[in-house]
Amino acid sequence: MTNRSRSFRVPDKPSLDGIEAKWVDVWDESGVYHFDRAKSRDEIFSIDTPPPTVSGSLHIGHAFSYTHTDTVARFHRMRGKSVFYPMGWDDNGLPTERRVQNYYGVRCDPSIPYDPDFSPPAKPDPKRQVSISRRNFIELCDRLTAEDEKVFENVWRRLGLSVDWRYTYATIDDNSRAAAQRAFLRNLARGEAYMSEAPTLWDVTFRTAVAQAELEDRERPSAFHKLAFHRADGGQVQIETTRPELLAACVALVAHPDDERYQELFGQTVRTPLFGVEVPVKAHRLADPEKGSGIAMICTFGDTTDVTWWRELQLETRAIIGWDGRVVAEPPAAITSEDGRLAYGRLAGATVHTARERVVEMLRETGELIGEPAPITHPVKFYERGDKPLEIVTTRQWYIRNGGRDADIRDALLSRGRELTWYPGHMRSRYEHWVEGLNGDWLISRQRFFGVPFPVWYPLDDEGNPRYEAPIVPDEAALPVDPGSEAPAGYTEDQRGRPGGFMGDPDIMDTWATSSLTPQIAGGWERDNDLFERVFPMDLRPQGQDIIRTWLFATVVRSHFEHGTVPWKGTGISGWILDPDRKKMSKSRGNVVTPIDLLERYSSDAVRYWAASGRLGTDTALDEGQMKVGRRLSIKILNASKFVLSVAGENASDDPSAVAEPLDRAMLAALSEVVEDATAAFEAYDHTRALEHTERFFWEFCDDYLELVKARAYDDDANTATGASARAALLIALSALQRLFAPFLPFVADEVWSWWNEGSVHAASWPDAAEMRAAAQGGDPAVLAATSEVLRAVRKAKSEAKLSMRAEVERVVVRGKNVRNAQVAHGDLAAAGRAAELDFEVTGDSELTVDVVLPAPASDA
Repeated sequence: MTNRSRSFRVPDKPSLDGIEAKWVDVWDESGVYHFDRAKSRDEIFSIDTPPPTVSGSLHIGHAFSYTHTDTVARFHRMRGKSVFYPMGWDDNGLPTERRVQNYYGVRCDPSIPYDPDFSPPAKPDPKRQVSISRRNFIELCDRLTAEDEKVFENVWRRLGLSVDWRYTYATIDDNSRAAAQRAFLRNLARGEAYMSEAPTLWDVTFRTAVAQAELEDRERPSAFHKLAFHRADGGQVQIETTRPELLAACVALVAHPDDERYQELFGQTVRTPLFGVEVPVKAHRLADPEKGSGIAMICTFGDTTDVTWWRELQLETRAIIGWDGRVVAEPPAAITSEDGRLAYGRLAGATVHTARERVVEMLRETGELIGEPAPITHPVKFYERGDKPLEIVTTRQWYIRNGGRDADIRDALLSRGRELTWYPGHMRSRYEHWVEGLNGDWLISRQRFFGVPFPVWYPLDDEGNPRYEAPIVPDEAALPVDPGSEAPAGYTEDQRGRPGGFMGDPDIMDTWATSSLTPQIAGGWERDNDLFERVFPMDLRPQGQDIIRTWLFATVVRSHFEHGTVPWKGTGISGWILDPDRKKMSKSRGNVVTPIDLLERYSSDAVRYWAASGRLGTDTALDEGQMKVGRRLSIKILNASKFVLSVAGENASDDPSAVAEPLDRAMLAALSEVVEDATAAFEAYDHTRALEHTERFFWEFCDDYLELVKARAYDDDANTATGASARAALLIALSALQRLFAPFLPFVADEVWSWWNEGSVHAASWPDAAEMRAAAQGGDPAVLAATSEVLRAVRKAKSEAKLSMRAEVERVVVRGKNVRNAQVAHGDLAAAGRAAELDFEVTGDSELTVDVVLPAPASDA
């Protein structure tokens, strides 16, 4: 706050129209948001910005959560930090593949050779997709994601994100692929990554493995079928199952070891219905005596409990469901009888649903179905992006250890979670519950096409069989590599697939295996070590609560193994956006709203106001009423700023020493408290509290203080100390308020700032509470509160009498213990209330009472 000579540039009719386009261009040209990488680490605030999935369109939930992060970035920039705020695009994986398939009408077939002249169909037909090579398919993925990224960037700019657009990355570009492959090779070298052939959760539509973090339970109708297994003594053992189609995959029956009904059967065998296979009866603690008949069949594999039983009881494997979700053609070797093989022949090639119907039909024919199926509804596991229940098939997959099978790793990762500062704090429990509930390592391989390939080849023996135990890996300097189109060192391409030659690993990494490295990718790990040392570990990871188990946890895992530290100091977790019916917005529900229409109707600042009104970790409903409030606030800032500048005049000083009147000092003292509260709120990542305190003071400033000092501020005599005091206080307050609003309403804040200041408000310093208290010169906020209370009472009396606010008042009497707080502003009160007489009486009452004597109504002549 200094005494400056200014040239005001206040428009005649301030408006929000076109304000976004104007300031987006100005910010871009001026580089106001550019990260200064010359700063030391303690002068930098770095953000691990979530890379949105580029496979469609942004929705209002994105605008909501990214606004939260942007307010924090703007606050720290104004506090003098160099803010590292990059933007990434998550453009690999299944969502992009599906979008490309539907958009261009194509389907990837790796067996087809590359066509350098391929062009997608002029009129794509998603139901009759053209098969193309993997390389052609990836080229289309790259083309479409590049177009989507431009659209996304335009929305982010329109929303006012203060991103440094020089620092962008994509999770499929060369830098990201190199980082993901490098991290994997180091995990492999240290023994944290490994390959295993094991039962795998499998989506039959996408024909890919699915990790535990990608599962969701959905209630589905089903039925219990009671089947008769045959004992050696001619008796029966009745089991109840919801999956009779897996009867040919049955390897045992199991009951609880304490279940007296089955004690004599443990260690014996029974014969399966239809197929006549002898299977053992086992005891295991996971069997539930209260469920059905208390004894269950173990199939390979019906669900994850089957996998546990199979592993712990060391049972055989008789898988019958293939990768395509159909019953495989060849029956298990254990089915040896002619009747059994004929029965299996009726199932071969059938879908799971059809196989179930045929098995039930055959069981009825043989009399081995007891009664009719009993309908039930129960939770079934799905891939979160899939529409068919998952199967469990045996596959060879890559894993990274994550504590699911190692107590020491689990404990270390739990400790890492406690090193982080969580906003809000209770979100840490979600992290801990997830880690404590893991039952397997992180499956990171996917049987898809568009993604980061595993940088691994396998030598082939003399018979052409891959030697998985002796993988060939590249030198890190060669990364990124594509084993599907590049030969490893020491081999030539014509040796691919031949005995004595090699084969490339056909799989790609799970998208989280790359996204879990966003701090490293954005920060230039092993690519720009100077930058990386300045930004890592980062200060903040903002993200949604639903991906704590995936993105947040996976990033902690990778940082723990690679760097021996947490990847950030703290994490801010956003709540969900709810539709007007209080249901979570999601693309799968079809209830999402895109932000562009709202940005255009209400203004970007108005949408940001609504977003900033939602606290971290708290679900917030889409509320256009709040956006209207935000628009009204933005317009009020325009008008109030114009009014203050017009009242103060270009020759006015904002020198704090000019502030001499008690009311002016009181206002600045109250404002210093707001600055202090807003600063503390931002430091605690409570942007909503900062906005609430600022907005509340602003409206009181406009409604009360401006009215109280208007007459004094308009005093034409520049040498009048009382007038100079008002004008200085007004300018000091206006400067602080414009800066306090800047993180929330960046467009309107920079607009009004530009009317009387050089440079951007976003490059200005955050208001300092100590400086504001010094400007207040010992002022008492109670003076402003009391004076405003009296003025409101006078207004109320006029309003109830249906008089104009400009109407004269004969007399106002203020009574109370602390009338002195209002009495010191006697002149301002009299002028604002148009009171001919203003009296103050000290009484014992702690609250002020105000009596207003209005002029007698004119009598009719």
